[in-house]
This record gives sequence, C-alpha cells and structure tokens, in this order.
Amino acid sequence: MNNQNSGAAKTKVGYNRFLLLVAGLGGLLYGVDVGIISGALPYLQDTFKDAATGQTLDSGKLSQIVAAVLLGSVISTLFAGLLADWFGRKKMMIASGLLFVVSIPMISLAHSYDGLMAGRLLQGISGGFIGVVIPLYLAECLSATNRGKGTGIFQWLLTLGIFAAAVIAYVFSQHVDEVAKLNDAAKLLAFKDTAWRSIFWVSLPPGILFVLGGFFVAESPRWLFRRGKVEAARAALLRSRSDEQAETELKEMAEAAAIEKSPGQKVKESLLRRKYVIPFLIACAILTCNQATGINSVIGYNATILIQAGLSDAHAHLGNVLFTFINFLATIGAVVLVDRKGRKFLLSLGTAGIVVSMICAGLLFQKTEKLRVDVKDAVQAEVTTNQAASLLFNQETAARLLADKNSGNQPSTLVVTYSYGDFHGATTAIRSDDIAAKPVEITREGCLPANKIVSFFGHPFADLDAARIAPLKIDHALITPVPDENNGWLTAVVLFIFVSFFAVGPGVCVWLALSELMPTRIRSNGMSIALLINQTVSWTIAAVFLPTVGAHGYSTMFFIFAGCSTVYFLIAFFVLPETKGKTLEEIEEHFEGGKNKKGRAK
Repeated sequence: MNNQNSGAAKTKVGYNRFLLLVAGLGGLLYGVDVGIISGALPYLQDTFKDAATGQTLDSGKLSQIVAAVLLGSVISTLFAGLLADWFGRKKMMIASGLLFVVSIPMISLAHSYDGLMAGRLLQGISGGFIGVVIPLYLAECLSATNRGKGTGIFQWLLTLGIFAAAVIAYVFSQHVDEVAKLNDAAKLLAFKDTAWRSIFWVSLPPGILFVLGGFFVAESPRWLFRRGKVEAARAALLRSRSDEQAETELKEMAEAAAIEKSPGQKVKESLLRRKYVIPFLIACAILTCNQATGINSVIGYNATILIQAGLSDAHAHLGNVLFTFINFLATIGAVVLVDRKGRKFLLSLGTAGIVVSMICAGLLFQKTEKLRVDVKDAVQAEVTTNQAASLLFNQETAARLLADKNSGNQPSTLVVTYSYGDFHGATTAIRSDDIAAKPVEITREGCLPANKIVSFFGHPFADLDAARIAPLKIDHALITPVPDENNGWLTAVVLFIFVSFFAVGPGVCVWLALSELMPTRIRSNGMSIALLINQTVSWTIAAVFLPTVGAHGYSTMFFIFAGCSTVYFLIAFFVLPETKGKTLEEIEEHFEGGKNKKGRAK
C-alpha cells in the first residue's frame, strides 16, 4: 500500500513538473517574441529593401516592425479571455503555439515590408494569447503553495527565451565582425541579410515542442467545473493533488458558484461590486506601469542603445547577451523569493531600483547629448526638387555638414527628423565610422501612411491629402559625438542593474498580480482587458521610441521611464495587498470583506 501511495505521489510530482515545463515553454516563446528583434534589428535596418517598391526601412518603419509584435498582442489580448472561456485554456495554448510556428517562416522568407509586418503581427498575436492564457491556466491549475513558484517559472523561461535570442544574435555578430574585417561592403551586406533571417529560423524548435506538449496536459479544473464537468474537474485536480486537496478545492469552487447562482445575490453580484472593481483597477494600474518602465523598449533596442552609448557592434551584442543573462539569473532569485518574501515586498523593491537606474542612464546620455549640433540648414540644402533627400554619412560628410564647427576626427552619429505636412518621421542613427552604412534616405513614401484608413488610426487629425503635396521640411539634423567605450560599458552596467531590479520585482510579480487579483467570475475577461491596456501602452512606447529619441535623445526617454516607475512604486507600496499563500477564493474574500475579514488578509 505504501509503495502504491509512493508511486502515486511520484506520478503527481512528475506531472506537476511536466505541466510547468509545458507552460514554461510558452514563457520561452513569449521571451523570444520580445527579445529576438533586438539582435536582428541592426542587420535588418542595414539590408532590408522592399522587393516591390525598392524602399529601405526608415526609423518609422523600423519602429513599426518592433511594435508589430506588441500591436498583434493588443489584438489577440482583446479576445484571448473570451476564446479561453469558449474553447478552454488547453486548446488556446495549442493554438497560440501553432500561430508562433507559422509566423517564423513568414518573417524569415519575407522580401516585402507588408510580408515582414504580417509575420511580426502573427508572432504578436501568438504572444498575446500566451500572455493571457498561460498565467490564467497556471493560476487555476496550481495549488496556493506552488502558484507563485509556477508563475515564476513561466517568467524564468520567458527570460531564458530573451537570453537565448541574445546568444543567437551574438554568435552571428561575431561572424559579421569577421566579414567586416575583409573591408568588402557587398559581402558584409549579404551576410547581414543572411544573419537576421537565420536569427528568426533558430527560434522555431521551441514553438514545435510547446505545441506537442500542449496535447498532454490536463484542462484547467476551474474551467471544467464552471462548465458543469465536475468529474472531469476532479480528475484534473487529482493529476497534481492528493485526494484531500482535490476535494477541498472542489468544495470551495462549489461554494463560490452557489453564491453567484443564489437568487438573493443577483443584485449583490453586480460587476460593479468592490470585489470586482478594486482588483480589476489595481491589476490595470500595475500592468500599465509595468510597460511604462520601458522594459520592452530597452530589451528590443538594447544593442542599438549600447552602440549609441559608445560600444562597437560586437561589444554591443556582447553587452546584450550579458543583459539578458543577468535578467535570467535575477529571475531565478525571484522564483525562490516570491513565495517567501511575498509579492508586495518584491514589487516595491524592484520598482525603487528601476527608478534609480533609469535616472542614472538618462544622466549618462544627457552628458553626450548636450554636445549635439543641429545642422538642419545644411541637410535642407541637400533636398532635391522631388522633395526627397539621400545622404551618405561618413567622416568627410560629418566635417562638411559641421562646416566651421570643430568636429575633429571623433566618430559621430546623425539622426534626421523631418516632416511632410502633418506627418513626421525620423531616420535611424547612422555612425560615421560604419563602412557598410547605407545612405540616409528620406522619401515621402517612407513617411506617409499608405491610405486614409491607416492614417486615421495612426494620425486621426492629420491631413493626408495635403501631406501628399507638401514640401519636405528638415526639422532637425542632429550630429552627436560617439562616446568612448568606457561610457558604453558604464551605460551597460546601469542597464544591467535596471534589468536585475525589474526581474526581481515586476518581472515575476506582474503575472501573479494579473492572475491572482481577478475574481473567478471575471478572471479570463478581466485579464484580457487588463493585458489589452498593458499591450497598448507597450505598443505605443515601442512605436514612438525611435522618433522620440531622434528628436529629444535617449536621456528624455529614460527620464520619462523613471517618472512612470515612481508611480509604479507608490502603487506597489501603498495600494497592492499581499496575496502570498492564499487560495484564489481567499483573495476574492479579501476584496469583498476588507483587510481583516476572517484574519486571512494581511
């Protein structure tokens, strides 16, 4: 008998590990979604040309490609909770994996801007489903004592996905560096084109494993119970719990369901009750602030940021690898601490550290950006009669544009912001010492939206017809000296500190806040709405990041992130309740009856 019990216990432990592995693979895909573009972006911007139009990628289009994943997440997040309620958590997990698998060849084989955007959007749609369904699935499948650790593992493997993407990009950057030493611009461009496509191909196997694993896990017991499938819910619970634990949780589910169905509770069970409204608002606030820390933009543009801070291409990719590895290691610490120290403590600690590190990063960039010289008049003179401009930026061009200003031989970067009527654009930062750099291309087609529908959603008050005949105006043409390597590595260290605090606090706790705070009745749809707000903020930041940096510098963006993180700290410290060690039903009781109800809430 003891051997049977021991064998059953081992089976349950083994299943729990397998469940966490499958859910963790979802986190891995989400991390790849976020991180893969950082290493590919420098090569993508150097080599990609639309086969149909011949247009290259300006900063506006690059921002849209980065933001496309986030826009796709916004779209899918809106419907993820509803679809998870209709079809079940398990089926939606499998569907999200299939979408990811399909998106990779679409991106890697793309030779048009539209095809590239479609693949990135599909990748984002997959990520949006994963971001809602897996935390929801884990919250409903894991016991109260393991919920923090389980959701932490999801975040841990998410950071592993980001780290893996950085390692892949770093390996390719080493090969790019070797080809660059040949001083053959044509070979270098050809290899960069191969590099960014290969970086995406390598991310395909985890998606296939996630899809296969999804077929072997049980459906959420709480979803099954709410569907009236009590025996199926009991069977699902028994795969990971003892008989006693399973019966206790079934009893709690039945009691919660009885209250909702009670005729005398119809008025009370309005969705405007405090037990629904307060946790929903707290979750929305936390998720909004989580993106406003700038985490996705710092991850997505990390290599580019470090290049502008003074590091070489190879060193910037090495810095990106270290950045993602530190994120991965710090998340391990968070997984260990989250069920010991609690969500509130870690979130408060993490946001305080983010504020300090973002201020330091802003000050480092401000020191260099004070030396910027605006040569807009000289660049305006380069505008042709067809209201376009093409400028090869190298050391000689920099000296010519600066005219009598003292430029010396120090490498510099050029960023041009420009406008056609109501529409504004910005070029990517071009370094004067990059032998493979393409000319800065400014065209009306690269700035204006394709039609009035796209124009309305991106610029609702802009006049597209007027912009189609408006002259090209150079708003700013900023030449900035490139700092030395020491400044680059100091900036890298500050960003390492930033991501450490993010991983320890918001990185893990945000998923718990999302899944734990929402009451059972509104959990899936509430999570969708909260994540929709989260992804909308993230998409907006990613879309405006490069144009804002071009016009106002990295320092401005980092100071904005520091201000938003200060608000985040105040919410975490003064508003967020502690949910450590409580069942989902106990957390719901806390918001219904106040902080001291039954002595359960702290």
